[in-house]
Amino acid sequence: MLKTTLIFGICLAVLLGLLKWLEYSFIVKDIALETYLGIIGGVFTLLGIWIGLKFARGKKTQLEGIEKSLSGENPTAEFDPQNGFNLSPREHEVLVLIAQGLSYQEIADRLFVSLSTIKTHASNIFSKMDVQRRTQAVMVAQKKGLLPPLKV
Repeated sequence: MLKTTLIFGICLAVLLGLLKWLEYSFIVKDIALETYLGIIGGVFTLLGIWIGLKFARGKKTQLEGIEKSLSGENPTAEFDPQNGFNLSPREHEVLVLIAQGLSYQEIADRLFVSLSTIKTHASNIFSKMDVQRRTQAVMVAQKKGLLPPLKV
């Protein structure tokens, strides 16, 4: 009888240990799942804040461009139709912005057109002025007096 009681006691202890281990593993898995979901939620929250700031910053620069054009800082104000290279007013405006050191993307953002449109205008400017690079176009335009005095 003692032997049977010990076997039942050992079996009960093993089963109780197994039950506690299963309970512990479920709790740990639940906590791990909640922690995992919390980390994912935090990452997406930070990503959303970063994207929101990027879009807000883009709108801010667009508003600055509108304010500059309304305040009279319009590069086409100096446009001379007899410019010697047959540049259109828009091409002259792009040339002035190139001379100010802006990238094509910055020019596209400021003029509210696509990047490919600016590249097309730049290509037309280069072919009309018979130059290969942006710097050459600016130098030739300065020699011919096509550019307003640059503010440094």
